[in-house]
Amino acid sequence: MQSLPATPIVIVPCVPASHAAADPAPGSADELQRFAELQRRLPELFGRVFFDRHAAQTIVVIPSMSLDRDELRKLVGASHYEERLLCLLMLLRFPRANIVYVTSAPLSPTIVDYYLHLLPGVPPCHAAPRLTLLSCHDASADPLSAKILARSSLVERIRATVPDVLSAHMTCFNVTPLERTLSVRLGIPLYGCDPELGHLGTKSGSRETFRRAGVPLPNGHENLRDARDMARALSDIKRREPTLRRAVVKLNEGFSGEGNAVFAFDDARAVVSTAGSGNASVRRIQAQLPTRLRFEAASETWEPFAAKFAAMGGIVECFLEGEEVRSPSVQCRIDPLGRSSIIATHDQLLGGPSGQVYEGCTFPAHEAYSFDLHTHGMSVAQVLAKEGVLARFGVDFLTVRRGGKWETTAIEINLRKGGTTHPFLMLQFLTDGVYEPDTGRYRTPNGQSCYYHATDNLSDPAYRGLTPDNLIDIAVNHDLHFDAARQEGVMFHLIGAMEEYGKLGTMCIGRSPAVAERYFRDTVTVLNRESRRLGAHVAAPRAD
Repeated sequence: MQSLPATPIVIVPCVPASHAAADPAPGSADELQRFAELQRRLPELFGRVFFDRHAAQTIVVIPSMSLDRDELRKLVGASHYEERLLCLLMLLRFPRANIVYVTSAPLSPTIVDYYLHLLPGVPPCHAAPRLTLLSCHDASADPLSAKILARSSLVERIRATVPDVLSAHMTCFNVTPLERTLSVRLGIPLYGCDPELGHLGTKSGSRETFRRAGVPLPNGHENLRDARDMARALSDIKRREPTLRRAVVKLNEGFSGEGNAVFAFDDARAVVSTAGSGNASVRRIQAQLPTRLRFEAASETWEPFAAKFAAMGGIVECFLEGEEVRSPSVQCRIDPLGRSSIIATHDQLLGGPSGQVYEGCTFPAHEAYSFDLHTHGMSVAQVLAKEGVLARFGVDFLTVRRGGKWETTAIEINLRKGGTTHPFLMLQFLTDGVYEPDTGRYRTPNGQSCYYHATDNLSDPAYRGLTPDNLIDIAVNHDLHFDAARQEGVMFHLIGAMEEYGKLGTMCIGRSPAVAERYFRDTVTVLNRESRRLGAHVAAPRAD
């Protein structure tokens, strides 16, 4: 791969922000009004820019993981997850598009070079001048958006890179009041869900939305606040379903399954009286919670989990079981004109002690239940559209095979760019194809079908110490790269996490599920062999 001149990365000193007189206080009525005024620009901008590949536009990408800090610590290499939205660099294929990409720490020029060489139809030398990379030079655990707001000079620098605010918008991983404040400070609208609607994306809000949409959901209870609520809910669902073996307890704002815990009834001694008074049963369950709950996150224990549950609330629902259980998801979009659409479906690959932790996905979801995903997903989207939800979101399901029939149940709504978002965006940008909800298949302009196997969690201690340059050498020397002519191959993401954490992401595209799976197996085989041959693990840095 030919090297490009390094794209300049601007490192801004840590200068505390002093709010300008024109900047409203975060969360104030003035800020909310200004944000609403900015958001009213989106329909016109959407109609003028989003369907014209030659339109001048600027996209400010803020890949901030603005999530609960304690929950984020459970995610290995979380500091590098800002790289997942590098898929949006593919927007530089539009010849008059400019991108401003802001990160906590500087990106490796090799990683940026890798993405620019994936651009279809546009020479990297044309794209590079239209990309501005800015950095806080701060790898702390604070959300990126907070770091930016704390640096008035960086906010000004971002403003200065936007030639026309009326043709610009901001996009994020998820939207919280931090991103709303940043949108107002920059004076550009945010293509994302208003944080005032954030409750709709919690575990409790998801269950409430599913009921309104008429979508099947597990037997359970939401809006719970403490251990007593947990015990009451567990007692009640066991009373209603006497044969229930397990139930799941979820933190309202947990993600990737790391905020979940399982309570087992099947071997409990006198845990519940299914016919008698509930009070004794509740007391017994509450007493057993500290020892009986089994957490998906390896580092979790009862005391911090109970404290977090009391702080953010949560739900309890049945643990669905059957002959075979799969965890598909559907991606939906509500555009600035209020129109809902189905974008894609996936089968999620789950791990963890009880199979609730997200590890990757295959695309598309199996045709046996894709129609249910489309139907239920659209029902949820229509309810959320009436609430004012905007942009991409995902709905996770469990589908259980019983007696040869698949029964699909909605589990949660993710009002953010989740683990299935960036691989599908990359597929679209690389192949210019479309997902067909009527058939459940993806087709390129020449009619070719595409499938993929993607993961954010390809990890091995031997990978630690491998640099981005090492990875590119391995990929090129072993034909592990995307071939635009065949529209097949492998692309990598989370590349920066490999050297420190021994972890990276892959997306393996093939003309059939079997070919995509073969690319994935070959990738793992090559990386395992070459990393050990290089002996990278001997000099690997320690992970935090």
